[in-house]
Amino acid sequence: MSRNLNRLAVAAVLALGSPSAALAQELPFSDVADDGSATDATALTAAVNRAPRITVSPYIEASQALFAQLSPSHDTFTYTTLAAGVDAAIAGRNNQGSVSLRYERRFGWGDNAIDSDTLSGVARFQTAIVPRAINFEIGAMAARSSVENNGSTVNGLELGNSTQVYSVYAGPSVATRTGDVAINGHYYFGYNRVTTPDTLVLAPGQDPVDLFASSTLHNAELHFGTKAGEPLPVGLGAGVGYNREEISNLDQRVEDFHARGDVAVPVTSDLQLVGGVGWEKVKVSSRDAQVDTLTGLPVIGPDGRFVTDTSAPRQIAFESEGLIWDAGVLWRPSRRTAFEAHVGKRYGSTTYYGSLAYAPNTRMNANVSVYDSLTGLGGLLNQSLIALPTQFDALRNPLNGDLNGCVVSQGPVSAGQGTCLTGALSSLRSSVFRSRGVNASLGLKSGRFGYGLGAGYDRRRYIAAPNSVLGVTNLTIDENWWIGAYLKGQIDAQSSAGATVWANWFDSGDALAGKTNGVGATAYYNRSISSRLSATAAIGLNGVNREDLEDVWTAQALAGVRYQF
Repeated sequence: MSRNLNRLAVAAVLALGSPSAALAQELPFSDVADDGSATDATALTAAVNRAPRITVSPYIEASQALFAQLSPSHDTFTYTTLAAGVDAAIAGRNNQGSVSLRYERRFGWGDNAIDSDTLSGVARFQTAIVPRAINFEIGAMAARSSVENNGSTVNGLELGNSTQVYSVYAGPSVATRTGDVAINGHYYFGYNRVTTPDTLVLAPGQDPVDLFASSTLHNAELHFGTKAGEPLPVGLGAGVGYNREEISNLDQRVEDFHARGDVAVPVTSDLQLVGGVGWEKVKVSSRDAQVDTLTGLPVIGPDGRFVTDTSAPRQIAFESEGLIWDAGVLWRPSRRTAFEAHVGKRYGSTTYYGSLAYAPNTRMNANVSVYDSLTGLGGLLNQSLIALPTQFDALRNPLNGDLNGCVVSQGPVSAGQGTCLTGALSSLRSSVFRSRGVNASLGLKSGRFGYGLGAGYDRRRYIAAPNSVLGVTNLTIDENWWIGAYLKGQIDAQSSAGATVWANWFDSGDALAGKTNGVGATAYYNRSISSRLSATAAIGLNGVNREDLEDVWTAQALAGVRYQF
């Protein structure tokens, strides 16, 4: 187990995941003259101002696990796991980053046991090309999930319908000043991929769900702004942005260009009224699927996805062009508290969003985020990666080493920043969607232990050309609610323990797909044998309830050893 077990997550409780909203708006709606000094939640602590601190912790593991399916059938088998991984971090004035990478080979014992390979990990790194002016950023993620008949995902189950999800982004960013004018901008390129599950159990009469395959993303922003009093009584700003996402499924495309001006009017030393007005053009388009000339049905490829008719004309699924605006309030009474709330018009309709970060001391941290974005799955994954802090410890399932989807921030988490990825993975449908929701977390530390509580809601309204094969998903709404609790810490100098419980409720707008409700709990105990060798015991229980399909319950137990180099 990690030697950092005594460092508790200020928001680690979100084991179910919470959609990050840091770039969901894609517009600089905060302080119009932000010079980038507070954009990273790790805040460049005192350690960063000294010589770079580098930690590298490679390890190997061996474990034996028992897996039991309790319902609907009764089957038990064991498997042996060999794994190798590394947890590393760098914290310096010009370089900050963290990575957790793990490769696992599983050998099954029993008639229904399956050998498998899994690569999982998360990383985010930032380096200064020109100190305090130009940075280069990169982030990546690999995770495994089980896919349900409605496109939703369930963690912890081992039912043969697993899929791998990969996401990566990279690009330069600018945060500098020239005189009284702050200049902020970035260009990010992203790539995302979802592999095909071995099996996908469907409800009777249900058509196959078109699961996301891959996408590329180009996102660019440039903004200029001044602070109130430097030199004018009010702050002024102007910016432009462009976002383009290409989804391989049926050549779907999201294209968004916007330009706007901003103003910030100080009311008190810590309260500002902010707003802006501009112009935006958004278009969502796609092609249709090939049709079998004999059956008249859409052609489905060997990967279970629709085959694109590249000769077909592009069809418009959504288009909006015209005025955008927003008005809100920005309150920053101290470095420990940040709040903002906005209302406006975007994507052709009313939009609401905001955030709150409150950390009165090192033992408590509370965060709330309300978001609204129009994107594909790949764009949402990249946004979530970009929002992660650069200093973190990854949280992993003690039974299988998979990422829980969240990280433990080693610094304060600023308003609008996220510590979880799994909210973006609540559904793997390929269609573009407008996502709205809210998530909240509370993290506490008392003595050697830390505790957390989190909850959230995500609503996705899908967008597809009505006359295409994906037209049945147009305006379909998927909703996901989740709640979770978390405990982790040191028992004594040689032993540590932790536990997680969670539940989520997924309601698909597809009448045949229906609802999926999942619950789960895990617990582990870790004991140091020597300075480098430790032993672990873990247990877990997971269940999923699905309409028109039988409930599934599984239990697992594991015993293993880890050698830390």
